[in-house]
Amino acid sequence: MKLGLKKDEVILVPYEASWKIEFAETKEKILKHTSLQPYQIEHIGSTSIEGIAAKPVIDLVIGIENLDSPDKELFKGLREAGFYRLQVQRPNEIICAKFTDATFEMKTHFIHIVQFNEEKWHQMRFFRDYLNAHIEAKKEYEELKEAFFNTGLHGINEYTQYKEQFVQSIFRKLPEYRWDTI
Repeated sequence: MKLGLKKDEVILVPYEASWKIEFAETKEKILKHTSLQPYQIEHIGSTSIEGIAAKPVIDLVIGIENLDSPDKELFKGLREAGFYRLQVQRPNEIICAKFTDATFEMKTHFIHIVQFNEEKWHQMRFFRDYLNAHIEAKKEYEELKEAFFNTGLHGINEYTQYKEQFVQSIFRKLPEYRWDTI
């Protein structure tokens, strides 16, 4: 298994079952270096969706109690686990990444830190679960991702925007009143 993307690079590789193992090992390393509980760390993104091509980067979501003033010890522990906080600005989210080496050119993992048990937490997990449970939606998403390469667009921002309408359509299927049971 080869993980990693350079800045603004977008490639898709065939699904690898070893992505689940990499996630589990990464989760254990994070748990070892932080005070997080296992239920606060989940595998998300396309590498968590069985059978579809994905960017070779492992995405994790970490839910914390207070996103407005996160514990400084959390970032110290994440750094010990090999993750660095990025300067990326996203609403209601803090982004960290792991790199292949000290050049910081190739990212292999992303952590999306969000408010635990709030909207983003539920959306990210629901997207994964919905696609894993609905073969047609999974196929449609994979075809959409592959079609990106025929558009003349390039770069991670364009790739993300290209998929956004589909992603939002799945989010709209999330019944808000059931958040506590998901």
